Amino acid sequence: MTTPPPGTVRRPPRLLRPPGVYAPQLDTRLLLGALSRERLTAGAELLDVGTGTGALALFAARRGARVTALDVSRRAVLATRLNARRSHLRVRVLRGEMASLTDSSWDVVVSNPPYVPSPSTAVPTRGKARAWDAGRDGRAVLDGVCDGAAGTLKSGGVLLLVHSGLCGTGATLRRLEEAGLRARVCERVVIPYGPVLWSRLRWLCDNGLASETGSSEELVVIRAERS
Repeated sequence: MTTPPPGTVRRPPRLLRPPGVYAPQLDTRLLLGALSRERLTAGAELLDVGTGTGALALFAARRGARVTALDVSRRAVLATRLNARRSHLRVRVLRGEMASLTDSSWDVVVSNPPYVPSPSTAVPTRGKARAWDAGRDGRAVLDGVCDGAAGTLKSGGVLLLVHSGLCGTGATLRRLEEAGLRARVCERVVIPYGPVLWSRLRWLCDNGLASETGSSEELVVIRAERS
């Protein structure tokens, strides 16, 4: 299999996506690119947290990994099961949060969690905003993924995590390093604000999360490895 050069962005396959399930976008493609450069041995145990349509889970299954896909959304769970069936791939799909997986250990954890800062302190439990709103600092889900991966990665295991710089790249690196992982940014790209960020730009500026003169955000993929 030819390994693409750093910065390559792969497009995920066309997938079934019920209303309310997050559509694979640039953040998904960045994570796919990072995952494609990992040495994923046949039978490796991989967990996809916040699987959505299952784009990452299906990619890993094609490479021979034993994949568990996890999402809190019933529609996402259904979509991933259907997409795996259509692709003739074996993927275990579960509904829940990472903390619900007890006595599990992973060679690879990948995650594209909700990470957009929101004026609301509560994380939505329904509706399409559930796929991106993540509390006032954008870390309501992100921190749990960091902690869960730190506690369940095997020796030599890798976490690949994508999020916006608006919710604190440095905070993620510090949290992972304090948990004993070696963490670094392996992918980054600057993109224009989308409709969600434009709609709450005043609030972001008032809370010091964005600049009034800015119109773009940085997306990062963080790679963390357990020794």
